Amino acid sequence: MLALHGKGVSSGIAIGRAYVLKRERVKVPEYVVPTHDIDQEIQRFLAAIEGARKELSEIRDHIPAEAPVEVASFIDTHLLILSDTMVSEAPIRDIREHQWNAEFALKTQSDRLIAVFERMEDTYLRNKKIDVAQVVERVLRNLLNPDEREDDPVPADLLGRIVVANDLAPADTVALKSKGIAAFVTNLGGPISHTAILSRSLGIPAIVAVHGATRYIDNDDQLIVDGKRGILLVGPDAVVVAEYERRAQKIERLQRELETLRTSEAVSRNGVRIQLLANIELPEDLNAVQQVLASGIGLYRTEFLFMNRQGPPDEEEQFEAYAKVVRALPGRPVTIRTLDLGADKRVDIETPVTTINPALGLRAVRLCLQEVGLFKLQLRAIIRASAFGHVRLMIPMLSNVDEIFRVVDLVREIQSQLRKEGIAFDSQMPIGGMIEVPAAAVAADLFAAHLDFLSIGTNDLIQYTLAIDRVDDAVNYLYDPLHPSVLRLIAMTIEAGRKQGIPVAMCGEMAGDARYTRLLLGLGLREFSMHPAAMLEIKKIVRESNVSDLEVRATEIMRSRDSRSLQRLVEAMNGEADSGNGEI
Repeated sequence: MLALHGKGVSSGIAIGRAYVLKRERVKVPEYVVPTHDIDQEIQRFLAAIEGARKELSEIRDHIPAEAPVEVASFIDTHLLILSDTMVSEAPIRDIREHQWNAEFALKTQSDRLIAVFERMEDTYLRNKKIDVAQVVERVLRNLLNPDEREDDPVPADLLGRIVVANDLAPADTVALKSKGIAAFVTNLGGPISHTAILSRSLGIPAIVAVHGATRYIDNDDQLIVDGKRGILLVGPDAVVVAEYERRAQKIERLQRELETLRTSEAVSRNGVRIQLLANIELPEDLNAVQQVLASGIGLYRTEFLFMNRQGPPDEEEQFEAYAKVVRALPGRPVTIRTLDLGADKRVDIETPVTTINPALGLRAVRLCLQEVGLFKLQLRAIIRASAFGHVRLMIPMLSNVDEIFRVVDLVREIQSQLRKEGIAFDSQMPIGGMIEVPAAAVAADLFAAHLDFLSIGTNDLIQYTLAIDRVDDAVNYLYDPLHPSVLRLIAMTIEAGRKQGIPVAMCGEMAGDARYTRLLLGLGLREFSMHPAAMLEIKKIVRESNVSDLEVRATEIMRSRDSRSLQRLVEAMNGEADSGNGEI
């Protein structure tokens, strides 16, 4: 038996035979198109674009009726990318001007667009380059003749098979689900890619970043996928198979139990009420929020209103986007994060700015306070939207208290202008800040004194604290939410909020990871913001927990002197709770 390890991104157990999906990267030819063939080459390109659009639309039309509502949004994202001018129009200009063949023109524009995403420090946004690459790959395959492709056609029936591939696009995942796959494993990928999130939404056990999986596994090999632990077993014996069959049955029972919790409140056994909020980036994400009855929005990312366009959106376009979400959630908080882009992520991608280290450069609130005209338009739109519900304004990447003062001054100035113009707004709109820079966590008490709430952005906080890039395969094994330094910063932030009497939320990936829920409850966290697909599992843990007991255990854990003993204590905390209730 061979054991391979990767990143488990969708819990569950799958046992079945392997289907190795042979899909090598498209080799892009480069040649000069004769002048008299330019129009024909453009038509060939447009036909490939239309073919990709039809393929995606057909996949979308065949999404099972019982699938979560957010599934369609992932396909819609790829359809939107397909309509982006950098993908659908800019290559035509290069075909005309440079006489490039369609494949090379598209690949060149794609590389430019991907380079913009690669310079982004925010891990979530940087992963969008994967979506661009997947859409472009689909178009390139349509441009190539069948005999030029190196991949095999996928069988119509893959019932019970475990797909092993180099990588999968969201559309591939939906299509494979319709063919009956039991699980999938990929060489590449990360935990916050669309494909990873989609696997959780569709309930497909999945492991990504299993380097060399397609090299070590052959068609029809017997496999076991443990999506929670990220373990892939090749050629297991009968005893191991029997044990995993028992675990799989247990998980299926728990999944059915989760569905009964949709209308239940997130209240612990000893009566502590927990706010379970959702992270969104588009108004279209509201369906998923409503389906799980989230307490509100803990993070509304606004960056995609600004990206992949020649100029920033005007005030009205922003206002309509924000107000749509606010109106849809009457009485529930909607936390709108101000623009978290940087000088390395220009709105106009034709004129990228080179910076030595984007992570430490002009981004987020730093950029907004330099580009005040751009910032004021967004603030006006957010403040106007506050008239329609419970809007909370959140400032990203704070590192200095003076940044708070400057933002608050702008907010008060805009509110005064709107008052003179007779435009309604909420004069008591809360203003909060993200704690994602270690300096802000260390001085969280100073920030808490001037803000209405705090929100811990664990993705960046962990990266900055440990000086690693989680997207870099060479060092992402060092990304550790349970590193003692990280936990101390989180605990300091929660304690600062408690002393000041203001709420503290967490909106990073750690908030939606069930492995850390009990520890965070024990540390005093009472607001969790996550992808909607994770919410029911977190709610189950909350409802089964005695927070007072967890606080005692968390105190013991925080006294741990090394990472190994800390890890064991957290596993014991989870194991003892799971022993009577099972695990997912």
